[in-house]
Amino acid sequence: MLNNFKKLISNYKYLEPHILSVIKAQFFVQIVGGAFFLILNIFLAKNGFSDSEIAHFISFRFLAVMLLAFPLGFFIKGKILKPFLIIGSIGVPIVAIAVVMSIQNNFVDVLPFLFISWGILYTFFQVSVLPYIMRNTKEENQSHAIALSFATNSFGMILSGLLIFLFDNLTSIDNGQVLIIISCIGFVGLRFLYSLNTDNPIKNKVESKKLFSSSLDWLLIMKATIPTLIIAIGAGLTIPFINLFFFHNFLIDASEFALIGSCTSLLVAFSSLYVPKVKSRFGYKKGITVSQSIAVFALIVLATTEFFTDYWFALPIALFCYLLRAPLMNLAAPMTSQLTMNYVGKNNQEMLSAIMAAIWSGSWYFSSQIFRYLIDLGYQYSYIFYLTAALYSFGVFSYYLLILSYERKNLA
Repeated sequence: MLNNFKKLISNYKYLEPHILSVIKAQFFVQIVGGAFFLILNIFLAKNGFSDSEIAHFISFRFLAVMLLAFPLGFFIKGKILKPFLIIGSIGVPIVAIAVVMSIQNNFVDVLPFLFISWGILYTFFQVSVLPYIMRNTKEENQSHAIALSFATNSFGMILSGLLIFLFDNLTSIDNGQVLIIISCIGFVGLRFLYSLNTDNPIKNKVESKKLFSSSLDWLLIMKATIPTLIIAIGAGLTIPFINLFFFHNFLIDASEFALIGSCTSLLVAFSSLYVPKVKSRFGYKKGITVSQSIAVFALIVLATTEFFTDYWFALPIALFCYLLRAPLMNLAAPMTSQLTMNYVGKNNQEMLSAIMAAIWSGSWYFSSQIFRYLIDLGYQYSYIFYLTAALYSFGVFSYYLLILSYERKNLA
């Protein structure tokens, strides 16, 4: 087992140095994002915000990405991506610090603008990463580069979760101060970007500057985005608010959920590193559909525990399902990204990356508003999670159809 893991890790040492630099910078951006994902909602709840208000405020971040990602994807087509990566790497920690200080000082009116700014700056970074990897990585290294890029989210959450837990239990620092400290750590990623000197933008003809030019295959792009759209809508109803589910139903506090999130992210990270092996052994069809189907079942069981919170077994089952669902769902993410990128072809990849970012954030914006509406109507978390499971199931089937189309396209 240990030898197999060492062999697996050794495959990543062949990645190009400039790709590793971008992925290292991405890791430090994800540290900030991971910390805020883990405890921001609980921090807001402790400062007097209702679940409905929390959903309303964080939805502005998703709204910003939805509005910006598409035009940004068109704008970066054929351009050097380093400046966009640097802007995001600087801006995300700055705005994150401003968010915490505004909450602490009860500057409620500025929060929507800060969350919008955060979404814009995060988009600058994230929309540029995958096209950079696809442009500047050898074809034989693509699976490993994409898998490692996705794993940064998990590794970032592992570190931020451990820091939150340690600060909370070993010091008198409160959650807001911890978030500020972790945001400052995020600036370290800049050092890996300043030395970046490799980028091979795909040169396009003049007519490609037109939005709906013939150089883009919009039919392929639309086919590639449908499964993601369905799954993203469902995810937006659950993932941003999973910490509130545990907080309200099982009284899991910020530091405790941070530790749970850190453990979950460790499993996600390991599963991400195994993606190339899973893809090689099982292919897209089994690798994507089977892992996601099991994750959907785990989510259904997790939701059901809300009806049994008075019983001792409810929390262990909920934690087990949470620990199982996350790595399985994330195991498929690098494969679906590589599948869709290869499906649309090199000329459409920047636009696809931008549209995918817009879909995730746009769906999460509308899902956050739907979540807010359902909570105001008195619906329990379990019923909202069941809705997510239904959408996930439809999305998995859509991926299955896309894989069949991809296989036919390759055989043609």
